[in-house]
Amino acid sequence: MANVRRLLSAEEVMREAEARFIRFSSQNCIDDHQFHSMPNHVFSSAPFGLSCQETKDVELACLLLASAEKVSKQEFDEGSRLLKLCDFLSSRTGTSVQRTVHYFAKALQERIDRQTGRTAVKGLNSNEEHASHHEEKEYGNPTLISCYLQLPFSQVTQFAGIQAMVESVASAKKIHYIDLAIRNGLQSIVLMQALATREEFPVEILKITAVGTTSGNKIEETGNRLARFAETLNLPFSFKTVMVRDIKDLNKDMFETEADEVVAVNSRFLLNNMITKPVCLESLIKVLRDLNPCVMVISEVEADHNSPTFLGRFQEALLFYSAFFESLEVCMDQNNRMTLEAAYSGQEILNIVATEGEDRVFRRMKIDAWRVFFERFGMVEQELSTSSLYQAQLLVKNFACGSSCTLDMNGKCLTVGWKGRPILSLSSWKFHQGKSQKRICSMLSESLVS
Repeated sequence: MANVRRLLSAEEVMREAEARFIRFSSQNCIDDHQFHSMPNHVFSSAPFGLSCQETKDVELACLLLASAEKVSKQEFDEGSRLLKLCDFLSSRTGTSVQRTVHYFAKALQERIDRQTGRTAVKGLNSNEEHASHHEEKEYGNPTLISCYLQLPFSQVTQFAGIQAMVESVASAKKIHYIDLAIRNGLQSIVLMQALATREEFPVEILKITAVGTTSGNKIEETGNRLARFAETLNLPFSFKTVMVRDIKDLNKDMFETEADEVVAVNSRFLLNNMITKPVCLESLIKVLRDLNPCVMVISEVEADHNSPTFLGRFQEALLFYSAFFESLEVCMDQNNRMTLEAAYSGQEILNIVATEGEDRVFRRMKIDAWRVFFERFGMVEQELSTSSLYQAQLLVKNFACGSSCTLDMNGKCLTVGWKGRPILSLSSWKFHQGKSQKRICSMLSESLVS
C-alpha cells in the first residue's frame, strides 16, 4: 500500500512560503511591474509534492510576505497593491492560512494608513483604557468560555499549575491564595476542591485575595460565587478584593497577611500585558517579593511579539497565529471560532502589526526573556513535579484534538503547543530572600519596551 503524504500544518505552509519568498526576493524579482506575476516566479522552479490547496495557500502567504517587505521599506503604494491581492484571495471563513492572511493583511493596511496619515490613529488612548476594555470583555464572555472548554491549552496549564500550588502548600493549614487576574474564578474552584479533600493537615482557613484595576463589581460577583461553593465543600473560606487604580499603587499592607499563614500567588496572562509599563511591573514584583510567597505560578502566552524590528515581529507573529488559527479550526465550532478570531485574535494582530510605541500593548515575551527579568529580583525557578506533568498529560488525552497538542519542557518550564509550536507556558517560582534586592536594573524600560 502506498504511503499517504502527511498534509502540511498551517505553520509549515508559512515556513515553506517564507523559504520560497527568500529565494524569490534574492533574485530581485519584486518590482513595480512584476508583482502581479510573483506567484508564477515563486513556483516556476518549485519542487512538486504540494496539494492544490497547499500550493494556493503558499502562494497567498508569499504575497503577504511580499507586502510586509514593501511596508517595511515604506514602499506603501506597492504594498497596498499587493494587499489588494491578499484581500481578494484570503477569507475570514477559509482555511487556517487564508484566515490568518486575512487578518494580517488588514493589519498591514492599517499600518500603511497610519504611517501615511490617510486615517487618524484609531488605537486606544492609553494602556489603562486598553486594560479596562480587555478585562471587561473577559468576564462571563460565552465565546471565551467556549474557547476555554474546547481548546486544551488553558486547561492544561491551569490544572498543572494548581497541582504545583497544592503541593507547595501541602502541610499548611492557613493558606492565603493571591490571584492577580481571577476573572471567573475557575482556577480557584479547582484549588478549593483539591484542598477540601485533603485528609492530612486539614485546612483551617483558605483566604483568597483578588487583585484588580477594573471590573470591581465582576470580581465581587466571582467572590460571592466562590463563597457559596466553599459552603458546599465545608471549607473555611474568606474572600477579599484589592482594587487599585494602577498596579504600581499596590503595597504589602493591602493584603493583610498574617504570620502563621502561607502565601501562594497565581498570575495568568497578566505580566505580558504590563511590558509597556515597566515601572508598574517592577513595582508589582517588589510587592510580591515582600509577601514572600512559598510559590508563584505564572502562565503566559509563549511568543515573542516584542521585537523592535517590524519584520522580525511580523514574521514571528505570523507563525504563532497560523498555528493558533489552525487549532481553533480543529477544536472549535465555526461560529465561536469566527467570533474569537474577529473580536480577539484579529484585534491582537492589528495591535502587533499596525502600531508602535505606547500604542502597541501586545508585547509578549518568551520564557527565556522572562527568566532574565525575574533573575534581577532574586526569583528562582522551581521544578514542576511529576504529578503536575502527569496532570497535563492526562488532561490532553481528554480532548479530541489532543494528538495535535504538544507538551514540551523548556528547562523547568512546561510549554503547551500546537503541533510543536508553543502557545502557552507554565512556570513556578520562589523568591530568594538571601539575595540583595537593591540591584534593580536601571535599563529595565529600554530592555522591555523597544
